[in-house]
Amino acid sequence: MRKAVARLPGDRAGADAIARMIRVDHAGEYGAARIYDGQLAVLKDSPGATAVRRMAAQEKRHLERFDALVAERRVRPTALSPLWHFAGYALGAATALMGERAAMACTVAVEEVIDEHYRHQLEALGDADTGLAAIVADFRADEIEHRDTALKHGAAETPGYPVLSAAIKAGSRLAIWLSTRI
Repeated sequence: MRKAVARLPGDRAGADAIARMIRVDHAGEYGAARIYDGQLAVLKDSPGATAVRRMAAQEKRHLERFDALVAERRVRPTALSPLWHFAGYALGAATALMGERAAMACTVAVEEVIDEHYRHQLEALGDADTGLAAIVADFRADEIEHRDTALKHGAAETPGYPVLSAAIKAGSRLAIWLSTRI
């Protein structure tokens, strides 16, 4: 049984914290779907496109679930959705233009950040919202699978992989921070 993380002075109330989790997760799944849209526009029928299509289908399922949670729980979506619409697609297309391995490197970087993000959310949720925790845990497993799939498709063999990965991770962490708040 998970135990909720102790609250500190200045921490937000439980309901507000959960709304922020839903908002940022909704934004993240939207951004991920847009990354895959951009990658598929470039990769079309390349050898790795089948794996990207499968991962994209799972991200769309995640987005649909968070769309429903935003509506059910009356959570305000991030005001940055138009930015994530463009930025996600651009990141996906740009990395795919660099080659299939670079597109997979993008997936690894994003999914490693999301794995960490979802792990922190599960720790923070504890038993406060078991329904949301179950969704986050399920989706986290998919994100880990996406990372592993991308690694099997040569992500780490991308020229400049450490630099590309670090840049994408920094952008992903910034997007999480902004979407939680705006």
